Amino acid sequence: MNKSIKILGATALLFLLSTSLFAQTSKKSNSSESAQALSVVESFQTVFRDISDMLLPSVVEVDVTETKTVTYTNPFESFGFPFGDFFGFPEEEDEGKSKKNQREYEQKGLGSGVIVRRVNNTYYVLTNNHVAGSASKITVKLNDGREYEGKLVGTDERIDIALVSFEAKKDKSIPVANLGDSDNVKPGDICMAFGAPLGFSQSVTQGIISAVNRSESSMSSISDYIQTDAAINQGNSGGPLVNIYGQVIGINTWIASSSGGSVGLGFAIPINNIKKSIDSLIDHGKIIYGWVGVSLIEINDDYKEDLKVDNLDGAFAVEVFTNSPAFKGGLKPGDFIVTINGKLVNNVSQLVREVGSLEAGTIAKFGVIRGGIRIPDISVKVEERAKDSEIQNNKMWPGFIAYPLTDEVRKQYSIDKNIKGVIATNVEAKSPAASLGIGKGNIITAVNGVKVTNLSEFYGELAKATKGVNFDLYVDGNTIQTGTYIF
Repeated sequence: MNKSIKILGATALLFLLSTSLFAQTSKKSNSSESAQALSVVESFQTVFRDISDMLLPSVVEVDVTETKTVTYTNPFESFGFPFGDFFGFPEEEDEGKSKKNQREYEQKGLGSGVIVRRVNNTYYVLTNNHVAGSASKITVKLNDGREYEGKLVGTDERIDIALVSFEAKKDKSIPVANLGDSDNVKPGDICMAFGAPLGFSQSVTQGIISAVNRSESSMSSISDYIQTDAAINQGNSGGPLVNIYGQVIGINTWIASSSGGSVGLGFAIPINNIKKSIDSLIDHGKIIYGWVGVSLIEINDDYKEDLKVDNLDGAFAVEVFTNSPAFKGGLKPGDFIVTINGKLVNNVSQLVREVGSLEAGTIAKFGVIRGGIRIPDISVKVEERAKDSEIQNNKMWPGFIAYPLTDEVRKQYSIDKNIKGVIATNVEAKSPAASLGIGKGNIITAVNGVKVTNLSEFYGELAKATKGVNFDLYVDGNTIQTGTYIF
């Protein structure tokens, strides 16, 4: 292991040196120089052999069986004769007719995984949720051909991970992979991908880190992916992405491809986003996400200018759930969050990940800009995230997104330039705003009787309200006042 790491540390230098020596060899036919160049390349090759020898015993193939239900049509049903029984169609059930003409079948699939923990005789395999999350039967295959019956420990659909366990009482020599620090991964780093692409188990591919902090909303809203050009194909899902020190830095999870095959655009979940999840899955069988009760959005330059947060990075709190930790702690709609526990906030996705990684019961300190002014940090006691069905619109304050009256907005809604205020957009059904009669396109000109001419003033007055709020609306040339929403 130590010998391997020493060689690995000199990898890049060896590669550059070998390239230079080969260039010289092409001009000279000196056999000693050729032998020297070959020696350097052999050392470079030894690095990849050492990494492979180190990792392959902890990389597994995950074979899964899923039970599916299909609904079919009995072609003889309309004749009114018992042909269905004769031809072997399943007997229909009349009760509720929910199971009528349905049949179960098994569908097999495979993916990859990596052993990340051992507790006594139990080994834990990290893989993707889309590999093992719906499995009715799991088989774990080691690189030496041994097979074990796997058990699904828990999953997390949000970041697409699953943890599978298997028992190996007679053999404690099965190695556990070392987990690295994905925060230190940089574009250009050499990496290797392990897994069973297209069913070819224990395959190894090599490349570099193409980019970091990639996001893809269709895959996950809370993961910043590592991009690599190391070949990743179907079946690689769940396998490890490894650095030159033989440490797992990511879990391969998806590819961008028009053909379904590798085109050098593979993506892995950073291992630092998963480390705490492993403990949570083992201890609780699920991921316990922290929750503070704030709805966040990214805002454009027009929005930032109106809020007086030009050229700043952060996440905009557009709504706060009443009676949530954030509401109790003092976070307000309109707060521009720039730090969490002293760490700079770059965007919404990062802040969601940071909050999600906090354990329930801990105190999070948010640095915010309110009305263009940096105020003292706000302390919020994190709670366990409730089910999405329990997070209701009627608790979402104020229940709409205010937007500045830009020239483009005035033109779109035919708003006279003399009208000052903000425009209501994205009004949530059953929210406080909806109950007050605020509709999309309404111009809000005052909060609790105080005139507002821009976003900064609007959210500033909204933040001052402690017991109740009403709004002046400019609608179809008329100004009306809403009822009062009582906190």
